[in-house]
Amino acid sequence: MILIIKLGILEILGFLSAFLVGISLGLLGSGGSVLAMPILTYLFKFNEKVATAYSLFVVGASALLASYRYGLKKLINYRVALFFGIPSIISVIIVRYYLMPIIPEIVLNIYDFEISRRMLILGLFGVLMIIAGFQMLKKKKHIKKRIKKSFNYPLTLLEGFAVGGLTGLIGAGGGFLIVPSLVILSDLKLKVAVGTSLLIISVKSLLGFFIGDVMKINIDWEFLGAFSAIALIGILIGITLSQHIKTNLLKKGFGLFITGMGIIILIFEFIL
Repeated sequence: MILIIKLGILEILGFLSAFLVGISLGLLGSGGSVLAMPILTYLFKFNEKVATAYSLFVVGASALLASYRYGLKKLINYRVALFFGIPSIISVIIVRYYLMPIIPEIVLNIYDFEISRRMLILGLFGVLMIIAGFQMLKKKKHIKKRIKKSFNYPLTLLEGFAVGGLTGLIGAGGGFLIVPSLVILSDLKLKVAVGTSLLIISVKSLLGFFIGDVMKINIDWEFLGAFSAIALIGILIGITLSQHIKTNLLKKGFGLFITGMGIIILIFEFIL
């Protein structure tokens, strides 16, 4: 109740947007992280360290609920989740606990142009949004025949470590990277790859938050609990709607939206 009384227009818009984070994950199985980070940064005015930490928690909690639903349908490959997830967890903890605290306020100074920590993180995030948007806009290629392949352990471990580092740095789950990797490297069907990806994202994001951030920054648990609860409600509604709505058109519209948002973030951080 106290939280509601203190809310301004931007904060109210931010909590409404949290609902969209959940709807996106529930309908499409992705997109939550690329919405959470800009909402926390631009609407709630958190600095980049706090915003990435809170994004990890929201994305992790949301993905955990979504992965539970996939698990009930037996659409998770736990062996692949283990081999991809362990290096990913190690990497995200290293980045959150050791790397983030030592990144200086000014990362690079080229003549009179300074690249700050905020510009680095949000710049990478803007690029991530554009790439994720294009992934959603791409037409699916019809595969004539699935060829049985052996499980690629080295590349799976390496990919897991790389994606974990990205997650730790910018607070994004990296589902748009994990899903195609699991399909290609682990020979998983798309729905199983999505379910497995959600489990990996949930575990590495939550562990990265609790091990790498809880002891390092002051957490506003009242805010984080409220924001996450709204997102989780959105997921449940999104999952229900996904059974009745064709997601192809919705996915294209969302892809255009986050591509535009990524471009706006880059312009806002590097030009304006």
